[in-house]
Amino acid sequence: MRGALVRLTDAWTEILRRRSSGSPDGAYPLPVKNMLGEMVAAATLMQSSIKFNGSLILQIFGDGPVKLAVAEVQADLGLRATATVIGEVTAGASLSTLVNVHNQGKCAITLDPKTRFPGQQPYQGVVPLFDDRREKLEKLSEVLEHYMLQSEQLDTTLVLAADDKVAAGLLIQRLPLQGTGNLAGRLVSQANEDEIGLNEHYNRIAMLASSLKREELLTLDVETILRRLFWEETLIRFEPMAGDTAPRFACTCSRERVSNMILGLGLEEAQSIVAERGDIEVGCDFCGAHYRFDPVDVAQIFRVAGDLPPSSTAVQ
Repeated sequence: MRGALVRLTDAWTEILRRRSSGSPDGAYPLPVKNMLGEMVAAATLMQSSIKFNGSLILQIFGDGPVKLAVAEVQADLGLRATATVIGEVTAGASLSTLVNVHNQGKCAITLDPKTRFPGQQPYQGVVPLFDDRREKLEKLSEVLEHYMLQSEQLDTTLVLAADDKVAAGLLIQRLPLQGTGNLAGRLVSQANEDEIGLNEHYNRIAMLASSLKREELLTLDVETILRRLFWEETLIRFEPMAGDTAPRFACTCSRERVSNMILGLGLEEAQSIVAERGDIEVGCDFCGAHYRFDPVDVAQIFRVAGDLPPSSTAVQ
């Protein structure tokens, strides 16, 4: 078995601070905070487990008052998150109430490599927010466990919790194979599939992990949690991540990336926006940064791209 436990404090509260101070809509309602915090914890656990050289993006979208929620974690564990709330969120709203009112909600996990080969596209897996009987799933942990079983054929147990101070999670997985099979990279085999849901050692560890309560995950330190859950088990401990290697808030937005987005609009559309508004202003939903491009800036974007001759301007 392998396991990971994450407790996000500064990084999580920074996400909430930027939202409350930088968005005209103010702070997230409590149920949205809880859901988004669990997403951030889960995405951090998954990124740290796969050690993928690129960004892992966890998205939930549907037909409830939360139109979209996104948590993104880079390979160095820099992370950011945001949610788009378009309707009233009732106190104590569940996952289905937030994003899956008519059972049309989806969960997507995207792996976007930092360096792509020519023609390479990001990998994305999508699962619904219901189980095999089309019953709505009310916990994000259940959705992601279902995803790992469907996409990776891995037995996975997740315990997630968040409030306005801490976003935390515990992940337990059964290793696919042992010894040379694992080293050979044969992660999906008939022998592995035969073990799904039946491995007695995994089932024992999963049952212990599942006994962890929300308040314990939010308030207890790591040593106490591990001692309470697995005091009879043999644990091989790794050094906890700290300092520059630890998860932290980091936004990847930049003026250059926004310039590329404007370029993607096309010259005609960009000219139309500038003619109507006088400039193009773009705000980052993740960190609250604002980028303003006046007519000269817009002209320079398309001039560099070769869409305008040197003497032209974006708006005549």
